[in-house]
Amino acid sequence: MSMEYRKLPHGEEKLSTLGIGMGGIQNAPEEEIEAVVSKAIENGINFFDLCGGGASIYKPFGRAIAGRREKVHFQLHFGAVYNKKGEYGWSRNLDEIKRTFEWELKLLGTDYIDFGFLHCVDEESDIKDICDNGIFKFVSDLHSQGVVRHMGFSSHTPAVANKLIDTGVIDMMMFSINAAYDLEFNDELGIGTSAERSALFRRCQAEGVGISVMKPFHGGQLLSDSTSPFRHALTKNQCIQYCLDRPAVLSVVPGARGLNDLVELLRYPNSSAEERDYSIIGQFTPQSAVGNCVYCNHCQPCPAGIDIGIVNKYYDLSLAGDKMAANHYSKLQVKADSCLKCGHCDSRCPFKVGQQAKMQKIAAYFNNL
Repeated sequence: MSMEYRKLPHGEEKLSTLGIGMGGIQNAPEEEIEAVVSKAIENGINFFDLCGGGASIYKPFGRAIAGRREKVHFQLHFGAVYNKKGEYGWSRNLDEIKRTFEWELKLLGTDYIDFGFLHCVDEESDIKDICDNGIFKFVSDLHSQGVVRHMGFSSHTPAVANKLIDTGVIDMMMFSINAAYDLEFNDELGIGTSAERSALFRRCQAEGVGISVMKPFHGGQLLSDSTSPFRHALTKNQCIQYCLDRPAVLSVVPGARGLNDLVELLRYPNSSAEERDYSIIGQFTPQSAVGNCVYCNHCQPCPAGIDIGIVNKYYDLSLAGDKMAANHYSKLQVKADSCLKCGHCDSRCPFKVGQQAKMQKIAAYFNNL
């Protein structure tokens, strides 16, 4: 396999499904930061998040993208600021945000940014502050001028995310996604029920709002038996694939502290289906999430050749209002009505969905549209 790219619904950009977050690399030497970005680009990664790192990341990042700016897409957060020591913080002060943005453009050596994000909008009061302080208008004006190609935001809260999407101007959302959060094994940043989170992701797909994923490893906790809320470690490949199977997700953006982390992450594009299979989480699914297809395809191979995961996804998206979902379903070579009722999928589904009956239900739904 090789790097996969997914198109931004409201744009022409194609983003690598594996991105890189620069939030943990600030302690590396500048030479290594530049080397990480260059090596990532050379290996097909074209999507970066610049939030959370120190001020030291900007100059080497700018050097790394010099001469190939058009090949790189990155998120810049309006509200992420840095103190005199270069340490990351956040602010709702418009003048401070303006100064920071001008400084960032200069060090990055660019006159535009791909994604201008309203930073860390987790409470309804954050929306009020952003609007009252002129931050929303500032970013909107930059978007009108072409300095910000696409508007977006970062959040951990489904209810707040929905309110921002209601504005109709959002092309991209950065959201915290991992199996622990979605199955309600939460910490303070895993906000929302399984149903609320699923509904948000489906809405994004239906309305063309792309998602970039933060916290795919649950702050590293999912990678160890001792810290995982499941008491069973997942691999990075499993975590990345889980996120990429959620509706609307374009890119997963794990952090890289240096070259060693990057090399490890670059194993994902060439990993096998078995190495990405995260169906083990079905053993830990809470009752509230039982019966919901998570598109893991552990039911494969289907003797009839049905791609059960994608059939379920198109069905869920159509119910959520995605007008293109039925069209995508109609183009499948093997549809739900090809089900042989052999029970193979039911015997393998770790989430106890009852896929055999579901295929009949989905076939009837699309046949009656």
